[in-house]
Amino acid sequence: MHIFFCGIGGTGIGPLAMIAKEAGYDVSGTDKQDSQYIQYLRKHGIESYIGQSYEAIENLHKTKPIDWVVYSSAVAIEDPNFPEKKFCEDNQIKCTKRDDFLNHLLQEKNQKLIAIAGTHGKTTTTAMTIWLLKYIDITVSYTLGAKTSFGNMGHFNPDSEYFIYEADEFDRNFLSFNPYMSIISGVDYDHPDIYPTREDYEQAFRNFIGQSRWTVLWGSDFDRLKLEDQGHFNILSDSDTNLQKINLLGEVNRRDAWLVIQAVNEISGIPIEDLIAHMSHFPGISRRFEEIAPNLYSDYAHTPEKIRGAIQIAKEKAANNVVVVYEGLHNTRQHFIKKDLEHLFDDIKKLYIVPSYLAREDKSLELLTPDKLIALTSQPEKGAPSTLDEILKKNIDDHCNNGDLVLCLTAGGGGSLDEWLRKEYKK
Repeated sequence: MHIFFCGIGGTGIGPLAMIAKEAGYDVSGTDKQDSQYIQYLRKHGIESYIGQSYEAIENLHKTKPIDWVVYSSAVAIEDPNFPEKKFCEDNQIKCTKRDDFLNHLLQEKNQKLIAIAGTHGKTTTTAMTIWLLKYIDITVSYTLGAKTSFGNMGHFNPDSEYFIYEADEFDRNFLSFNPYMSIISGVDYDHPDIYPTREDYEQAFRNFIGQSRWTVLWGSDFDRLKLEDQGHFNILSDSDTNLQKINLLGEVNRRDAWLVIQAVNEISGIPIEDLIAHMSHFPGISRRFEEIAPNLYSDYAHTPEKIRGAIQIAKEKAANNVVVVYEGLHNTRQHFIKKDLEHLFDDIKKLYIVPSYLAREDKSLELLTPDKLIALTSQPEKGAPSTLDEILKKNIDDHCNNGDLVLCLTAGGGGSLDEWLRKEYKK
């Protein structure tokens, strides 16, 4: 069967394409722009083309007939009548979102789904789950939206009992699944374009948890969602003293790790103390407080809670010598978090803001330029509007050479601050 992935450069679709290839399918795909993820997929034998058009998929279909087109939510939101979908309609080819294909794979291969969901911390928690299970010699299949030192972004093993998946609430993706176990990394409020109110957002999480056989979550989230304990929860205390036994940098990382330790204990029966010792060796993942050069870090934090967590990690390492370069993920989100922006950067030494990374935008909203975003902060005098150029690089170099820790909060993807950093500071 030939599976064609539309939007293959995305962190949700790309790993799934790798899994499909390892599961024995013929795989190819396309994206609108080249990126590091596209290059990564090509290195792993995935045919990936740049440019999305009716003619391109038609020509590929003539040489290698396509049986199923799997597309990302972002592709459909940007253009509900995208060319590949029209081609499928004209040629009676199956065309679905990624969740339909993953459910097909889980059923066909008889694997139990461990799904990680939450407003923030999903990718790190997913990576920790994969890493800890592998560390204790439990074979797993998985999809992961970040690069790691301990495996590819997507992996399928036919002998696995469990499939680990980052279940995204965007476009209500996570509601397509009935997990064997769900791990909730934290619930706040995000994606107002999908969930008009906080209640809509929280109800989606209640529904997802209701579809799960077993759920591990924090007591504060259990209370926030007004859940009833019917015997299929592991409810963790937010002030558990065991958190301080986990030898990882950053409170957010220790909290994510504790969720995973509890979940893996349920699965394996290995004592908690042993799992704490193992987890303290977790090597981290790309784009999550990842060191690009000495004193220079890149982090995908883009919601207020994620940003606070990233800054807390930076301050734990460098005290008051933290400088932030901020690239907002979506102009729409910057409008949504305006109130948070006022005090989000109060405790740092210096703030540079570059233009936001634009995608899936509400074009009726005013474009919040770096100058306008700085004006929203409580201390605009320590903010500086910037662009991805030699001046910004010199400023970063000066801070790093003077002993400051420079934390770049970046959207990632083609043309982003993260990609610019990797080119400028290529090792």
